[in-house]
Amino acid sequence: MAAPAAPQRHVICMKWGTKYGPEYVNRLYAMVRRHLAGDFNFVCLTDDTMDIRNEVQCLPIPPLKLPSGIPERGWNKLATFAADLYGLKGTALFLDVDVVVVGPLDDFFTQPGEFLIIHDYKRPWRITGNSSVYRFELGAHPDVLEYFRGHFEEIRRRFRNEQAYLSDMLHGQGKLAYWPKDWCPSFKYHCIPRWPTNYWKPPFVPQGARVVIFHGECNPPDALAGRRNRRFRHIEPASWVAEHWHE
Repeated sequence: MAAPAAPQRHVICMKWGTKYGPEYVNRLYAMVRRHLAGDFNFVCLTDDTMDIRNEVQCLPIPPLKLPSGIPERGWNKLATFAADLYGLKGTALFLDVDVVVVGPLDDFFTQPGEFLIIHDYKRPWRITGNSSVYRFELGAHPDVLEYFRGHFEEIRRRFRNEQAYLSDMLHGQGKLAYWPKDWCPSFKYHCIPRWPTNYWKPPFVPQGARVVIFHGECNPPDALAGRRNRRFRHIEPASWVAEHWHE
């Protein structure tokens, strides 16, 4: 008797608009390939497939029909919870395109939990997760997207962004869990040495880190060049970014 097929693994990212070029997708794929053993399918949900490498399966972002002119709050990520996302089946690990993978990813697919997300860095007493890295079974949470589509104005009043809504919805169902604390550090909060040593000590990779999250002030090229998008918040160049963030 033939052995049963292994569950299919998907790594999903999203790129829309002009903030991130195709190099972000291409480098993310390369980092995942270096740090995830075995077979996986890499998917980019995008509105522009130009110059994205052939190993990436590019698919359109399912339309959410959001009102024009509203602030971008990551709502598009909720499209990953479609009841049928282009027929994809199995376990999905979502990664923001601007993360830097620095350690093994295999355990992200085996860590116990129905829905896993990063716990909020700044206010850990809240249930809110950071959706730069989350894992779920494709098609298992269609109510997340269905309720959003039918109650968008109510959700906008209650929640600042998609990750606050998503965390609240799945927490209410008893399905919310968090990654181990060390796996997904924030570049801003965990990698920059404390003042005043940040003026002579470079940013570092915290022990146990696997995916470094960039949010708020820097993207990987900023960190590599020693740029920080706030006055009086100096950083030295983070040379280790170049060791990981490449094809």
